[in-house]
Formats: sequence, structure tokens, C-alpha cells
Amino acid sequence: MPKITMYSTGVCPYCIRAEQLLTHKGVEAIDKIRIDLDPVRREEMMTRTGRRTVPQIYIDDFHVGGYDDLAALDRAGKLDPLLGR
Repeated sequence: MPKITMYSTGVCPYCIRAEQLLTHKGVEAIDKIRIDLDPVRREEMMTRTGRRTVPQIYIDDFHVGGYDDLAALDRAGKLDPLLGR
């Protein structure tokens, strides 16, 4: 199973939906980085992704994007291969 990293905040409904989708797909562990608790990590996320919104999701080193991007990958049948399924 690849490593899943998700930049998130504590009150983000799209972060919750992304986590639910990934869990439904069999992901057991998500490395959540709370940017609302650590401003340095927020800067890291913006530099790394070029985006300001959460969630920002990585599967290993592949930047998926946000929840809408994750759901679009799933609808296109491209999420399972990324997850090694």
C-alpha cells in the first residue's frame, strides 16, 4: 500500500470526505498534516502544491490535488491503480 499524505485542517468537510473515500478504498493509514495547527506546514503545502486550499493529497510522491480531484480519479477508474488495488 502506498503512503498517503493529506494536508488538512480540523474543520474541513472536504478533508473528511477525502478520508472517507480513501478508507472505503481500503487505505488504513493517512499521514494527516494539520496546517491550521502549524503555520510552517501551511507554507510548506503552498510551496509544494502551488495551492492554498485543503485537502491537498499525495499518494506516495504523486500530487492528487484536493477532494474533487480525488473523486474524479476514482470515477475515471484511475484511483485503484494508484492505491495498488
